Amino acid sequence: MATDNESPTNNPGLRNGPQPEETKGYFVQQTMYRIKDPKVSLKFYSDTLGMSLLKKLEFPDMKFSLYFLGYEDTSSAPSDPVERTQWTFKKPATIELTYNWDTEKDRRFQGYHNGNSEPRGFGHIGITVNDIHKACKRFESHGVPFIKKPDEGKMKGIAFIKDPDGYWIEIFDSKNIDNVANAAGTRSLRKG
Repeated sequence: MATDNESPTNNPGLRNGPQPEETKGYFVQQTMYRIKDPKVSLKFYSDTLGMSLLKKLEFPDMKFSLYFLGYEDTSSAPSDPVERTQWTFKKPATIELTYNWDTEKDRRFQGYHNGNSEPRGFGHIGITVNDIHKACKRFESHGVPFIKKPDEGKMKGIAFIKDPDGYWIEIFDSKNIDNVANAAGTRSLRKG
């Protein structure tokens, strides 16, 4: 049940009522990032964040490759390429890394906009970890750059790191996210 803060009354434009029958079964399947160098990005997402490569698709005529990663047990993935693609696209919350061939060799290529510099747009993805402090120590040992560590700033208990292409990733654990929720709830009540 939604609290008053999530009610349609307090959020103009929000649907009031049940999910439309036609949209039942919809889910967020992927977020796509363009990457400069797949070797670097795959190492980060698989070694540092622990994701598995669910499917790789190559498009030689258009000179790009897609890498779908997520937190899935790939031992149950089908070996048939078409069935594996179908299996991958049934998994929620995957990351699609899009590699336009040869960008890693192009000295003029400056990289992609991460959405957090002007003009701002896309912000970040979020990863839940078991223990934010242990995870951040692991990230430090892997040389991952931080935007914010969990004990810095006004929002304690969350961190922001950068992937190899400069995209931001929010890190939090379910044990400490209540600090953020309580702070947001307090501010929301004061506004009302």
